[in-house]
Amino acid sequence: MSPAERDGGMGGLDRAAAILSAFDPGHRELTLASLVTRSGLPRSTTHRTAEKMIRLGWLDKPKDRYRIGNRLFELSGLAPIRLELREAVLPFLQDLYHAAKTTVQLGVLEGTQILVVEKITGHRPMPMLSQVGGTVPAYCSALGRAILAYSPPEVVDQVLVADMPRRTPRTLTSAVAVRRELAAVPDRGWALEREEGNIGVSCVAGPIFGPLGDVAAALSVTGPTGMVKADRIGPAVRLAAAAASRAYSTR
Repeated sequence: MSPAERDGGMGGLDRAAAILSAFDPGHRELTLASLVTRSGLPRSTTHRTAEKMIRLGWLDKPKDRYRIGNRLFELSGLAPIRLELREAVLPFLQDLYHAAKTTVQLGVLEGTQILVVEKITGHRPMPMLSQVGGTVPAYCSALGRAILAYSPPEVVDQVLVADMPRRTPRTLTSAVAVRRELAAVPDRGWALEREEGNIGVSCVAGPIFGPLGDVAAALSVTGPTGMVKADRIGPAVRLAAAAASRAYSTR
């Protein structure tokens, strides 16, 4: 039996993708046994493919654990979302951080999730929040609501027909309730999330628009509920998002 037949007909790129997908923010380093389990590939295939990926710089293996290699980090910096969006918005994130004195984030919508593209935490990190490259649900995050409020109906529907589990006692889990939140965003210029992802943590976010006027991303201020007061933080978020939109649209 050929290697391809043993692997169910998977090609080399499919096997590499399965291995890369085994890593996530909660699994940054994996033993061979864990990599086999999480990738779903046979042990011999996993080992053979991982060794090739190490030679390419896609994986690294200090001691007995595999992790993402530096070459992928280098290539990720060439992606438009990092090279263009992040570079345009970063100065405004920095200004917003200095004004709010708590975590600021930049995110984009990917399916039903928000991908965190950039984050500034300063000396007061919040470990319960997703790291850069991690995701948060769009339905119960201010970043997600700031984007969905200006998204086409089919995009909103895709998010709201998916599972919306209750992450805290405050999480809005009905489509009606989330749509009500989305409807309020355009009038005030920012989206809110009050302890729906983590108890004691709230978030205010504003949309960032691209050169064609379509929503491209959102930026946010996230922190202890006592610090993140919408009436105080909201106007600053709205101004930062508007300035970031102008900068991004002219690139």
